Amino acid sequence: MNEREVLDKIKAESTRIIDLRFVDMPGQWQHFSVPSTELTPESFQSGFGFDGSSIRGFQTIDQSDMLVIPDPSTAFTDPFSPSTLVMICDVKDPETDTPYEKDPRQMAKKAEKHLLSTGIADISFWGPELEFFIFDGIRYGQNEHSSFHMIDSKEGIWNTHRKEGNPHPNLGYKVRYKQGYFPTPPTDSLQNIRNEMALTMISCGVHAECHHHEVATAGQCEINMRYNSLVKTADNVMIHKYVTKNVAVRHNKTVTYMPKPLFNDNGTGMHVHQSLWKNGKNLFYDKEGYAMTSKTCLHYIGGLLKHAPALCALIAPTTNSYRRLVPGFEAPVNLVYSKRNRSAAVRIPMYMTTEGSKRIEFRCPDPTSNPYLAFPAMLMAGLDGIKNKTDPGEPVDKDIYELGREEKKKLRTTPLSLTEALDRLEEDHEFLLQGNVFTREFIETWIEHKRRKDVDPVRLRPHPWEFHLYYDA
Repeated sequence: MNEREVLDKIKAESTRIIDLRFVDMPGQWQHFSVPSTELTPESFQSGFGFDGSSIRGFQTIDQSDMLVIPDPSTAFTDPFSPSTLVMICDVKDPETDTPYEKDPRQMAKKAEKHLLSTGIADISFWGPELEFFIFDGIRYGQNEHSSFHMIDSKEGIWNTHRKEGNPHPNLGYKVRYKQGYFPTPPTDSLQNIRNEMALTMISCGVHAECHHHEVATAGQCEINMRYNSLVKTADNVMIHKYVTKNVAVRHNKTVTYMPKPLFNDNGTGMHVHQSLWKNGKNLFYDKEGYAMTSKTCLHYIGGLLKHAPALCALIAPTTNSYRRLVPGFEAPVNLVYSKRNRSAAVRIPMYMTTEGSKRIEFRCPDPTSNPYLAFPAMLMAGLDGIKNKTDPGEPVDKDIYELGREEKKKLRTTPLSLTEALDRLEEDHEFLLQGNVFTREFIETWIEHKRRKDVDPVRLRPHPWEFHLYYDA
């Protein structure tokens, strides 16, 4: 949709409100609304002003004035707000009249331009699999002398004993730990809600391909989207989160993309399928290569695996991410590649063997990551691998968890904590600076923000389990 088509749509549908959305540094959508009469043809160049000092990772208070520039190609009717049209925006510096360097969406755009400038490929395709939990309720609290959290779900196996009463007595059909993959209703109690989520995404312009219950108990789900270009896919991730959360609220439920909300069951990931194309040809395909992959593909994998510890600071960016990245629970902690093997960090899917379907799946990311940062970071690591012909080593086509101790010692693994990942990013980020996709200032801001706002607050507080371990010391 172009500018004229947006204005025609507003008139034809009697739209009264324009909702302008942009993303902050950690990856949360921010928005403000204006009456539709305020949107003119000039608005697509002049934009709308806002206070950048109140947005995480943006401006200081003495440099607070910023602009959002609506992107007409992103326009969709908000299914949760009557007579409202949504547009995703880019952020602009009004003083320099240039795109704002700390706007994550600008970094995603710069990554696409950099790919084109390398001559390696003219487009990259991205297909993230977003997992999430749908809970019936969540309570949590923290102060100087107490802390707690309490999750509830009618599906939770811990509720088999609960007296649930009329008109909805306890009927059983609870999902056992690690046995939530693909059961039919009534065990899968969320089929109709996921139907509504998927159809609502489609109404917003996101091509939802399939949905299902995931492995964990208590409402773990997945809705997959059709692959698309880098920026468009990042936009779709934001719509995915917006839709699932708001549909859940309609049903008096709550959605979380937190990687590990439940102890001792599978966590939530965002496996990212990716490929490079040039002149309509899939550069990752070679009929004669390992798992039908090309040398270019293997070098791309080599770059991902080489830089994975640093990447984790951007693709698994929370302290909770590292409660997911532990052995077991299908967690991709081993920095190796394989065809079909879900215990490897990089998997080469073998469902189909056509050129068009050939891609790799990087399994380390989780959906707390900002997609406008995560996708470019992975692309830059892969391109660095191609540029330097990085050897990914030999594939590991067996269950890594069943390897002997000596064999396991030889494997590189993901960081054990966000602290370690940030240290690795501090040491290894030159590959991100190519083409000015990421700036050194942004990397420094990200590391400092994460240490101050994520790592330190968790590090300084006693953990409830520590009382079990040490209270009687």
